[in-house]
Amino acid sequence: MQSPLPTFALYGETGASPGLDWLHCESIAERSRLHDWEIRPHRHESLFQILYIRSGRCASTCDGEEAVLRGAAIVTVPALSMHGFAFSPDVQGVVVTVQEQQLQRLLAGQPALAAAVLRLRRHRLERADGQEIGRAVHALRDEYARAAPWRPLAMELALLQLLLLIGRRLPAGEAASAVDERRALIHVRRFRELVERRFRTQPLLSDCARELGITATQLNRVCRQVLGRGALAVLHARLALEAQRELAYTTLSVKQIGLGLGFSDAGYFTRFFQRTTGRAPSAWRAEAAGRARR
Repeated sequence: MQSPLPTFALYGETGASPGLDWLHCESIAERSRLHDWEIRPHRHESLFQILYIRSGRCASTCDGEEAVLRGAAIVTVPALSMHGFAFSPDVQGVVVTVQEQQLQRLLAGQPALAAAVLRLRRHRLERADGQEIGRAVHALRDEYARAAPWRPLAMELALLQLLLLIGRRLPAGEAASAVDERRALIHVRRFRELVERRFRTQPLLSDCARELGITATQLNRVCRQVLGRGALAVLHARLALEAQRELAYTTLSVKQIGLGLGFSDAGYFTRFFQRTTGRAPSAWRAEAAGRARR
């Protein structure tokens, strides 16, 4: 970790917003063919990924450990885990990308299943298992691609079915992968968890650092080392994402949204939102409504 790895939303999209849709599906070929079948080592700040490989060859580097997979396989990659892949041009499979906080919410009542699947794994699949998981992956992708009624609920159900199948196919009693998490990465993981719990109160970075057992200067340094931006930018990005979601999916006024996110007045919130996203809240809401009607 002498120099920070690139941190992407989806691979190659350095300036992209994480988006409002909490799930994304695409074939492995869709993105990897644009990069000569190689996805260079990188990390995602808040995304969990499932790679379902139906056929072909995949050479993977995950948190410093290399492996080669051939044929049916599943790879699960938690947020902040370093990962890179080199695929054969004949590869067939699907990449499912999920906002990790949404996944944790879905699995909150099933801690054993969450512990089984929400960590870095590479697992070869027997023929029958590969076919069953393949059907679940494609069912999820179909729901993602459709504009059918109750689409979010259908995607949640399809995703839970896929996670359940993955959890059942993992070797019983398999120990967690021995991942050498450096201290900076551990601090950033804990800081992101803290931000997720408290972003609506806009906690002071000094208070966050104290709870993590480090100084505010150290907190800024590890965030820049791992994520390429300071701790305050991490907090602001989470506030902006929640503001985008509430503008798009609720009828709350701009003032109500701002107050709910810890801003003292609507003008302060509007300036923050415009500085962070490049749009005024009302303009962003109108654009989101226009996209929804398409």
